[in-house]
Amino acid sequence: MRIILFTGKGGVGKTTVAAATATLAAKRGLKTLIVSTDTAHSLADALAVEPSGEPVEVAPGLHLQQVDTQRSLERYWGELRDYAGTLLGELGLDEITSEEITVLPGAEEILALLELREQARTGRWDVIVVDCAPTAETLRLLALPEALDWHVNRLLPTGRRLLKALSPVIRHVAKVSVPESEVVSAGERLHRGLLGVREMLAGEDASVRLVLTPEAVVVAEARRTLTSLSLYGYRVDAVVANRVFPAGGADEWRRGWVEAQARQLGVVHESFAPLPVLTVPYLPAEPVGAAALAGVAEELYGTADPFARPDVEPPLRITADELTLALPLADRDDVDLARKGDELIITAGPYRRVIALPVALARRSVSSAALRDGRLRVRFETGGAK
Repeated sequence: MRIILFTGKGGVGKTTVAAATATLAAKRGLKTLIVSTDTAHSLADALAVEPSGEPVEVAPGLHLQQVDTQRSLERYWGELRDYAGTLLGELGLDEITSEEITVLPGAEEILALLELREQARTGRWDVIVVDCAPTAETLRLLALPEALDWHVNRLLPTGRRLLKALSPVIRHVAKVSVPESEVVSAGERLHRGLLGVREMLAGEDASVRLVLTPEAVVVAEARRTLTSLSLYGYRVDAVVANRVFPAGGADEWRRGWVEAQARQLGVVHESFAPLPVLTVPYLPAEPVGAAALAGVAEELYGTADPFARPDVEPPLRITADELTLALPLADRDDVDLARKGDELIITAGPYRRVIALPVALARRSVSSAALRDGRLRVRFETGGAK
């Protein structure tokens, strides 16, 4: 099963490109599901169909799902929501306010990822296309499983013991409910589910495609996004340049745009090499509906197979004495490395990743670290960790 995620700066047309790709997959006989982690949920609009909380066939072989937040909330963390609602009620909040507060910020995007994992586990699909939120939200979302794992592994065992010991005191002194074991177990299930999402999206059958328009601000953000996705271990297998003006044109205004876009396309090809840069021309009308989207896909991919397994190495590689992490386009001044116990803390710009070292390397000290040719190489020597 192939999983393809599309992300990019807001307004670049990633939903259109994602929908076009899914339409092409179905047209080529692949059973295809397209889902969205973007709370704007404009997929149904792009396909000119009604939204559905469950997978529904909107064209031969093409199924659409826009996650029903309330139903998924009950399925994945009903116990957590119920406990939070009870606690807020005991603190004097009315029922409606409690209900609103327990729909946590970011919950809809997280639930969409969990729903994606459940659909992948059914084995129904040949291709799953994911229309992601704009880049900043997508990066936070894709970093969440690993960050949550770090906190849970350190806090949950101690937290269980403390809750058991302090429950009577909290109930007596604070006069509020204490989470029961079922609530903690619900949190653990959520944690395991997100780790499953992480494993799936960083696997050999998944990749991300960056959608941009050939404009300086958009290209600059796409460059940073490539670095950040690699930091978190996700493969990028292509860049899509959307709304490219065709060459020619008699009026000066259009010639100016063509020249400006040509300069930015040069930057794109130079920056993202050796990744393929696919282009979609600026169309005379907005592509809405399966037929129009199929035309966009034909322009985008031609006769190529965009659903083959990505021919891209995993960003993170660990050998007997070296850890290598791809950080394409990273500036040396923006990259920092720290060691804390059996973990490496790598920072690239505003983003940070904590990597738990395998036992063989955790016992050894870092002997050198260097960023060259877009790769951070950390070598280890024999001896105790520092």
